[in-house]
Amino acid sequence: MREHLRPSWQRAWQGIGAVGDGLAWFEQLLACYREPHRHYHSLQHLGECLTAFDQVRALARKPEEVELALWFHDAIYDVKRSDNEARSADWAREALMEAEVDAAAADRVHALIMATRHDAVPQDAAAQLLVDVDLAILGATPDRFAEYEDQIRREYAFVPGWLFRHKRREILRGFLERPRLYSTPHFHDRLEARARENLVRAIG
Repeated sequence: MREHLRPSWQRAWQGIGAVGDGLAWFEQLLACYREPHRHYHSLQHLGECLTAFDQVRALARKPEEVELALWFHDAIYDVKRSDNEARSADWAREALMEAEVDAAAADRVHALIMATRHDAVPQDAAAQLLVDVDLAILGATPDRFAEYEDQIRREYAFVPGWLFRHKRREILRGFLERPRLYSTPHFHDRLEARARENLVRAIG
């Protein structure tokens, strides 16, 4: 997995104009995604996001910014905190500023990561693409979606079953009630129908 992901990292790091090879940050990020408490927000999820982005990178005006945002979007993941996206976004900006990246570009990467809070439908084209990539799991095959749901449950194993089921249905129903799950035509056309089937089945 490490060598499979490295070309993506190098392409994004060099594309945004960062000095050096950034391999120390690359290794730190891999270590984060390998943390034992992660069952969904892991290297598997990162790899799936980067694979999905490979298929649509031509749609991004600044693909290196979207790709770096994907690398950092779940860098910090503590299931008992609600500020993971903000902390991940801050860490990304710190890394980019340290690597002498243009401040405006670092700020855009920060904003992209904040969009993965999924508390609002993004309006910016880059954020729409990033969020669609992150939510592609909702439109996965039924088997993969079931595995995803099990992985989320394992991450929140400390939450009593009845409470987890209530909160999880609330979250999934929030997605289902959106007029569109996916903002971009690419993901909407390919995944919208199956994602809604998955959500209805999961809500029960």
